[in-house]
Amino acid sequence: MQSGTRNRGFASMDREKQRQIARKGGKAAHEKGTAHEFTADEARAAGRKGGERVSSDRAHMSRIGRLGGKSSAGRRASKSSPEEGTGGSAPGARGDQTSETSANSPEGSAGGTGDGGGRNE
Repeated sequence: MQSGTRNRGFASMDREKQRQIARKGGKAAHEKGTAHEFTADEARAAGRKGGERVSSDRAHMSRIGRLGGKSSAGRRASKSSPEEGTGGSAPGARGDQTSETSANSPEGSAGGTGDGGGRNE
């Protein structure tokens, strides 16, 4: 007998129709005075509870941290690329100074080899 249930109920409606009905219910509850409105303390407690739940999943936190790092690295790279292009190839240009400094510095001696550049992190 499930063949007749496909066109019945809230879930079978299109999303716009569901939104209209839900909106009417919300407005009626507010007019009646029975709608719940979060206080600042309730909202703070709910946010803390959600944050604790999410942060307990270490794999998830690792994944979103990695994405954030990639995103910020991309922004840094796009900000620094116009500066590199303005230095030109003249002697003493900013690009020349940084490459000489990094080549002569202890940290720069292992740079580009893929071994972590001497960091122990």
